[in-house]
Amino acid sequence: MKGLKIMPNPKVSIIIPVYNVEKYISQCLDSAINQSLKDIEIIIVDDCGSDNSMDIAKEYAKNDNRIKIIKNSYNQGPFTSRNNAVLAANGEYLVFLDSDDFLDLRACKIAYNAIKDGGGMI
Repeated sequence: MKGLKIMPNPKVSIIIPVYNVEKYISQCLDSAINQSLKDIEIIIVDDCGSDNSMDIAKEYAKNDNRIKIIKNSYNQGPFTSRNNAVLAANGEYLVFLDSDDFLDLRACKIAYNAIKDGGGMI
């Protein structure tokens, strides 16, 4: 989706810490970039793994301007990786996605609309 540009203040930031998930990362990233809500950013945190996960993620980032990659200086685990991404996030709301999991393609839109329509947390 090269034509899509990252918005300065997207509706949702999807945060994905990545550590040795080469087998799953493509399905995870496909589910993030193909969300029906397009006004998103995807923040991938490189947590210093030893497989090809980040090579795959970097290929996705070349083709989608909404993807931002940040790199930890050493392995910090998922909790700290998520916190590091929160500091880099511009979204109105955050979605945390594990790199060995995936989202329903309507997940961000449903959650965003529920929050906006309901005026509160879901």
